[in-house]
Amino acid sequence: MTPILLPGLLCDASVWQDMLPALQRRWPCVVPDYRALDSIEAMAQHVLQTAPPGPLALAGHSMGGRVALEILRQQPERIQRLALMDTGFEALALGAAGEKERAGRMALLQTARQDGMRAMGRDWARGMVHPSRLDSPLFDRILDMIERSTPEIFEAQIHALLHRPDAAALLGQIRCPTLLLCGREDAWSPLARHAQMRSLLGAAPVELVVIEHAGHMSPMEQPDAVCQAMQHWLDGSPA
Repeated sequence: MTPILLPGLLCDASVWQDMLPALQRRWPCVVPDYRALDSIEAMAQHVLQTAPPGPLALAGHSMGGRVALEILRQQPERIQRLALMDTGFEALALGAAGEKERAGRMALLQTARQDGMRAMGRDWARGMVHPSRLDSPLFDRILDMIERSTPEIFEAQIHALLHRPDAAALLGQIRCPTLLLCGREDAWSPLARHAQMRSLLGAAPVELVVIEHAGHMSPMEQPDAVCQAMQHWLDGSPA
């Protein structure tokens, strides 16, 4: 079984780097690169085409959770375990809420084009971490990661998120062991949303793990706690 660690919007292997040494002692983890793909469906297809053969354990953080759900929809027979971390499952909302999200994302893209990716990230990422980590070395690491991307990649991934599929019905079909994990102070994908996912998962063996003193970037903010939860998930034992 190969763990596939799926990063989120403008994220890369840095999200997982503090826990990779411990995980890779036992499991051959793979961290995909979505390149400039502009749909969740295309990202999922790319991951499946480049993944090693055999069964997979999918761990998706933020946008990566949506990619994980789409991979499971496309090839459910290959997925032995699923972890959804600081993420969501619904399509873009209709009406004013959806238009607000669209306008907010496009404003960020405009800032990235005009002022650069780091300047955009300096504002955007402030809502992603626990308040105590603002302007910290960890915050600089997040900005470094964002700066490694380009406005073109940002635009493609925004398009993917604005046209994301609704996975609500899929949740009820999942039967593999599933970990739901969320930072206690995640303001982007709050704990209430993960509790809702738990109620929709139905017959799947599921565990909800709350990471204390963490926001949306829980794998970077609290890597030891997240790694421990993932090790239990991969082992098939309670966290």
